[in-house]
Amino acid sequence: MRLPRSVAGWTIAVFGVLALLMGAVGLIWPETLLGMLGFEIPQTRTAGDYTGVFVTASSMASFNMGVYYLLATATEWRAFYRFTVVFRLVTFTVFTLAVLADVAPGAFFGVAAWEGVGALATAAGLWWDARRAGEAADAGGRGGAGTSNVEPSADAVH
Repeated sequence: MRLPRSVAGWTIAVFGVLALLMGAVGLIWPETLLGMLGFEIPQTRTAGDYTGVFVTASSMASFNMGVYYLLATATEWRAFYRFTVVFRLVTFTVFTLAVLADVAPGAFFGVAAWEGVGALATAAGLWWDARRAGEAADAGGRGGAGTSNVEPSADAVH
């Protein structure tokens, strides 16, 4: 796997690695993940308590999402980067409302904040990369002062 070639790519890669790792933690040590999220961990679970199923499903989704993000990074799939900004802001909103409505514990706001900050970081990275690409174009594409080796890529996986 190659390293990200843009600032936005780095933000996506970091999120991808963390999503993959947190998914693995939830699959291997579900109680650890629940504790990290601020949820109480009872000594025993009653019949009809499907917390384990939910943690397994959520952790597998997180693991898979990490793989998707890393694939997008490897291919510099910028349309995916833009897509994540919008939906991570939606996730921030939903998770924040869950905390405010006492559906989730206060510590769960950390997850909301992670989503919101990540979305803003990726948006800033996209802006920065576009600005740098514009400077490179203004310099005649000769790699003049203040330019990077980031080239605009197609919005499709090749």
